[in-house]
Amino acid sequence: MFDVMKPLLAALCLAALPALAQPPVQESAFWRAEVDAGHLPPVAERLPEVPLVVDLAAKGRTHGVQGGTLNTMVTRSKDIRQMVVYGYARLAGYGEDYKLRPDILLDYENENNRRFTLRLRPGHRWSNGDSFTSDDFRYWWEDVANNELLSPSGPPDFLRAGGQLPRVSFPDETTVIYEWDHPNPGFLHTLALARPPFIYRPAKFLKKFHADYADPDALAEEVDYARVKSWAALHNKYDNMYKFDNHELPTLQPWINASAGKKIRHQFVRNPYYHRIDSRGVQLPYIDTVEMEIVGAGLVAAKSNAGETDLQARGLDFRDIPILRKGEKDGGNYRTYLWGSGAASQIAIYPNLNVNDPVWRKVFRDVRVRRALSLAINRRAINRALYFNLAKPGAMAVLEQSAFFDQSLRDAWADFDPEEANRLLDEAGLDKRDAYGIRYLPDGRRMELIVETAGERQEEENALQIITDDWRDVGVKLVMRPLDRDILRNRVFSGTTMASTWFGWDNGLPQPYTSPVYLAPTDQTFLSWPKWGQYYQTGGQAGEPPDLPEAQRLLSLLEDWEAATTGEERSAAWREMLQIHADQVFAIGVVAAAPQPVVVSNRLRNVPEQAIWAWDPGAHFGVYRPDEFYFEDGQG
Repeated sequence: MFDVMKPLLAALCLAALPALAQPPVQESAFWRAEVDAGHLPPVAERLPEVPLVVDLAAKGRTHGVQGGTLNTMVTRSKDIRQMVVYGYARLAGYGEDYKLRPDILLDYENENNRRFTLRLRPGHRWSNGDSFTSDDFRYWWEDVANNELLSPSGPPDFLRAGGQLPRVSFPDETTVIYEWDHPNPGFLHTLALARPPFIYRPAKFLKKFHADYADPDALAEEVDYARVKSWAALHNKYDNMYKFDNHELPTLQPWINASAGKKIRHQFVRNPYYHRIDSRGVQLPYIDTVEMEIVGAGLVAAKSNAGETDLQARGLDFRDIPILRKGEKDGGNYRTYLWGSGAASQIAIYPNLNVNDPVWRKVFRDVRVRRALSLAINRRAINRALYFNLAKPGAMAVLEQSAFFDQSLRDAWADFDPEEANRLLDEAGLDKRDAYGIRYLPDGRRMELIVETAGERQEEENALQIITDDWRDVGVKLVMRPLDRDILRNRVFSGTTMASTWFGWDNGLPQPYTSPVYLAPTDQTFLSWPKWGQYYQTGGQAGEPPDLPEAQRLLSLLEDWEAATTGEERSAAWREMLQIHADQVFAIGVVAAAPQPVVVSNRLRNVPEQAIWAWDPGAHFGVYRPDEFYFEDGQG
């Protein structure tokens, strides 16, 4: 019965959306030979019955031509996942105004943040031609998220509201309903993240590796061939939607992985079943192929300078701007845009309040010490020396584009005041020093504070060199230790690291609808409280419960935000949480809003000249829709 109704429903949807009426569609030259050979249906049969029609003129952009190969670079093999970030095909995604709109979804309905109805596009297909339906959502929910072997911790935390999981139903093949007894206001916005949760899976493909569906003998052969211990390990190996390293796994992203195994250069080709078209009926993405080369971190700027990339920001820092400008003049055939940064701080130092060393743990938990370390930093000198005064010195706080920006929060404990820093450290009982002026810890050791870095950003290490002199003046010896990023995080999580450096909050642009979950001790990846975050994430099975009143208050305010029914109530929770962070200096911000260089080929169009380079919200290039970028001659 439902199959009979599909054409009628599609017609009704189009009638309800006259501004997005579907134009006649055009076949791409890239796939024409496959269509002519009968290996691929014509484009009119590959698109959903109601594709997403993009109004480029409304964005101030131009219609493009299909074709070309875009070259870009990453510095680690695992970073081919950036194609999922940049592609930014989401159930619902942010526009450049950071407002949420349906994307993969045809539409959605939110009833008091308790009941969410997701409506799929009739006729939408995965990149291999399989139908994309509510069964893909059902498979993930019933057979993956709630399967103890595949998901030992159960469904992800963002699906819990009031401590309870949702009721999920699938009324028909284009409708999915999530329903809670308590509000879950962050549900839709979580679906729009740079790293989305993927509450759906290509069921037809993955059932071949699931014990509830696959032939036992065939599955055993697959397990043996893959050299894994169980069918669950096999399934999880192939079920890597975000990693994007399984070229056989169907996707809904604009480009599909066309490279098997590990390579120096990975190729991604246009998804023949992609759901977006422009208002002329040209299927997106405009660019046929993306080639992503893996290079050493120190080579990104040099290769960009030589004109070996068409679009590059990752791996480039502010310090690279002079060499990039020189390449422009020397015939590099590119231009360098300077985008704003969306991180709350360009550089932040995170004292580990959960460090294993009991003496350092007690020292770090004294707010006077954290305030003193912040007051002892000459941020203006760092801004002048490293950023030519183009960044904004201050504590870690949200950016001006946020509804919650308050200059007093950026200024909190961020003045350069060594005298007050010395007074606070003395008051904290660290008043004894050696002959060189270095303070003693309560157990008699010298106050040698090891700050570990990921070793990926020269500007971070340069800033620490300046801070080394600043802190020595107040009796603290800073020892910098560069490490691999993964090693650093594991050391922080285990409590081995005293302090570390990284960017500030990824989302420095929060709005009332943004969940403040990252301001509360809910995630071990916030480097100041890894074990508190682990305790929250595991429901008390691992880690440590927060034992500072201010941290406990942050959790309470997060609950207030989640239970709020108005924007005013959510805003009130946000403001108090930000005030607590400013007062408690859980992380020591240094500078914010340093310009991010973005290298763009002279022939590449529709890349905004002024924009914000942000992880969340924004997915770096993703919010600006790289599927709409094109080469002026169709050749890359």
